[in-house]
Amino acid sequence: MSEQNTENTTTETQTESTGAEQSNQGRGGRGGNDRGGRNDRGGRGGNDRGGRGGRSGRGGRDEEKDKFLERVVTINRVSKVVKGGRRFSFTALVVVGDGEGMVGVGYGKAKEVPAAIQKGVEEAKKNFFRVPRIEDRTIPHRVQGEAAAGVVMLRPATPGTGVIAGGPVRAVLECAGIHDVLSKSLGSSNQINIVHATIEALRMLEEPAAVAARRGLSMEDAIPAPLRGIQQKAGA
Repeated sequence: MSEQNTENTTTETQTESTGAEQSNQGRGGRGGNDRGGRNDRGGRGGNDRGGRGGRSGRGGRDEEKDKFLERVVTINRVSKVVKGGRRFSFTALVVVGDGEGMVGVGYGKAKEVPAAIQKGVEEAKKNFFRVPRIEDRTIPHRVQGEAAAGVVMLRPATPGTGVIAGGPVRAVLECAGIHDVLSKSLGSSNQINIVHATIEALRMLEEPAAVAARRGLSMEDAIPAPLRGIQQKAGA
């Protein structure tokens, strides 16, 4: 009997050790699978990151941004005196246009310069309007705009003249897609007033067709005399 008990005990011990080995191997397998799973997760994560970073959304934003011309006319630092000292903020006057007749102006204010410019760009896009042009290069007639103390006069010009204008007026005209024009600032030298006066002048422009219909004239009579020959050559 004692020999049988000894044999049974030995058999149970071998069985337990075999089960423990199988269990360890199983855990090892699971561990390997888990690691593999982590690798798979890493792969999935990589794919997700790749998907985000084709970053097609951001690429679309960049393309949309590239469609517009942005000109920062002036950046001003503003300080506010408080109990603990001074607090500084920045303002930015920005002109935005597509170079094809659409233009707008915006004024942004923030604690950092980039944020102020971005706010100005967003406001300028909200203020877009269409500028009438002849042959997509010059304005149809003489006009004078006023804003506060700023006064700006614009006159059409023949091909090859270029943009004869100072800094603030040039920024607005280039963003609007006007390539031949004469201008003169007749009032304040404040850049903000000059920009707004230029915008008012562009808003006052009228299409030759609308003027001809209102006055009962032909298109040739509605176009300024210096530009009639050019218009006829273009039509020929």
